[in-house]
Amino acid sequence: MREKKKPAKPEARLRHLLERARGIADTIIANRRAIHANPERGLQTPATQKFILDELLRIGVTGARIGEACTSVVCDVIGEASGPGEGRTVLLRADIDALPLTEHSDDAWVSKNEGIMHACGHDGHAAMLLGAAELLAAERANFAGTVRLMFQPGEEGYGGAKKMIKEGVLDGVDAAFAIHLEPSRRSGKVYSRTGALLAGDSVFFVTFKGAGGHASMPYHTRDPIPAIGPFVDGLSHVSARETDPDDRVVFSVTRVDAGTAVNIIPPEARCSGTIRTLSDSRREIAGDQLRRVAEGVAASRGLEVEVRVIHGYPPTVNHEVPMRTALDAARAVGLDVLELPSPVMGAEDFSYILQNVPGALVFLGAEIEGGGPLHSDKMKLDEGALPLGAALHVAAAFAFLRDDA
Repeated sequence: MREKKKPAKPEARLRHLLERARGIADTIIANRRAIHANPERGLQTPATQKFILDELLRIGVTGARIGEACTSVVCDVIGEASGPGEGRTVLLRADIDALPLTEHSDDAWVSKNEGIMHACGHDGHAAMLLGAAELLAAERANFAGTVRLMFQPGEEGYGGAKKMIKEGVLDGVDAAFAIHLEPSRRSGKVYSRTGALLAGDSVFFVTFKGAGGHASMPYHTRDPIPAIGPFVDGLSHVSARETDPDDRVVFSVTRVDAGTAVNIIPPEARCSGTIRTLSDSRREIAGDQLRRVAEGVAASRGLEVEVRVIHGYPPTVNHEVPMRTALDAARAVGLDVLELPSPVMGAEDFSYILQNVPGALVFLGAEIEGGGPLHSDKMKLDEGALPLGAALHVAAAFAFLRDDA
């Protein structure tokens, strides 16, 4: 049996990670552009899956496993050294799906798929994790333990992480780490916080039901349309006057629909939107508050109301020790770390991972002049941040495996 080598000194290894990542920057950027040009939505992303599998084979990482419930890719990179990481597994995750959005860009790698765009940086996430795979393959002799790479479709509202958990992606995993690119924050800076980092999300659908009729004789009707304004105002009151700011809630009415013609008062008026909360308990309270406001408005106008609330992703909550470990790893490779003073009210299905294993998610700034924000049709990334993300993935993995303790 071949004797395992002692790992290189952790300080030296981490010091060179960033330099090595920059040495493969052209490949990382080319991979990002290739994925960006061919975006796919939801749980079925077969072209992206094939691209990832081909790249892993080129790198020399074998044994990749594909999912059944979605076009996921999971593979393990096993260290050949001896050390505290033996018998431990750390997971690194990248989401890979795109959004239903038409891109407006002059870049040569603009989306070729009409109405679909990588507007949330998942193309960069996949490219960074492929870069990390290449670094890990070259570092096998210098770490002990297993690094599991998780390429996940279906983050944008489909709960792909939950499906991968059911298929065993977390089996034997001791800790998990993820990076989310952020084009509205300074490039190359790492941002995060312990505790609630991102909100949980729910969607609501409210229908006010009255009685329709001719627009010239509203007194013969029970017009549901005037109920919409007080309902929206009531939600604002709940947010401002009934909610602890440390456990805040954000109600957003994002769609209103009523009527079929200019001279008809309709029998129904509908609105829908989202609820963002920072805790599971607040999520339940917020749903009850929304129902109370809708029912009160309806009763005051002689209307009936139907309310439906559907819970989505839970809040993303970073664990204290893994968070500190990840940020220390970021500093060790030479990245600047900035603590976020408060949570971001977006939602992420990495939350399901963090409900099952200790771990952390961080933002990596990728701001570039002239680029739009996340979920914008003009979203752009500073590609110079991508090799930094690849190095950070590997540094965090080594730290979680306790080779750097």
